[in-house]
Amino acid sequence: MSLHTVKFYSESLQVQTSMNVIVPDKGAGPFPVYYLLHGLSDDYSIWCRRTSIERYVASLPLIVVMPETGRGWYTNAVEGPACENHIMHDVINYVERIFPARTGNKKSRVIGGLSMCGYGSMKLALKHPDKFTAVAAHSGAYYPGHRKPEGPFEAEYKRVFGPGLNANEDVFKLALKNRKRLPAIRFDCGTEDRLIDVNRDLHKHFNKHGIKHEYAEFPGMHEWGYWDIHVQEALAFLRKALNIKPQ
Repeated sequence: MSLHTVKFYSESLQVQTSMNVIVPDKGAGPFPVYYLLHGLSDDYSIWCRRTSIERYVASLPLIVVMPETGRGWYTNAVEGPACENHIMHDVINYVERIFPARTGNKKSRVIGGLSMCGYGSMKLALKHPDKFTAVAAHSGAYYPGHRKPEGPFEAEYKRVFGPGLNANEDVFKLALKNRKRLPAIRFDCGTEDRLIDVNRDLHKHFNKHGIKHEYAEFPGMHEWGYWDIHVQEALAFLRKALNIKPQ
């Protein structure tokens, strides 16, 4: 595998931005793409710095894209940058133009992430089911659009999502809206994680409405030791959805 740090201009964000891209050294391509998103306090470099993601995908015919989005919740903010458009238009179009990536249909792409991007990856996959064939999320903060925010993040939520509940950003409602064409879904959470309750709520919601998915709980907290282990299981799930094998 080779790791590329890319600087490019995002029309949606109106700034120069960055992403790390892991590209296979073997095979002619084109390759499917795994969009691996970062959490609230992190950036595009975090997955490579805190996990062994390069090693885990070293034998796979798979491009891994880790873009920068700041604290945008992968949403077109009411007051702020258009982070959803950044991923869905600028990042995807750039990757498919510059790298040996598959193009043309949802079988070309999978998505995942943790915490803020556990929510973000799930939201984007359920909202745009024609763009992704699978999603694998960890420790997702699935509150936006579903519950009114409280506590220290209330002002930030209001800036991004507005003062009320927005069904277009609610993964609970999006799953029902697009239930006939959803991607393959997997998510997990640590049993000592502060977000375990909302993960269990989403699992129950999917079960109640007959939405096919995989859900798992493991010992662990909201920290990189947990995610470094369980991103490997996410990769196994995504490999199956993409029908790819080690080279």
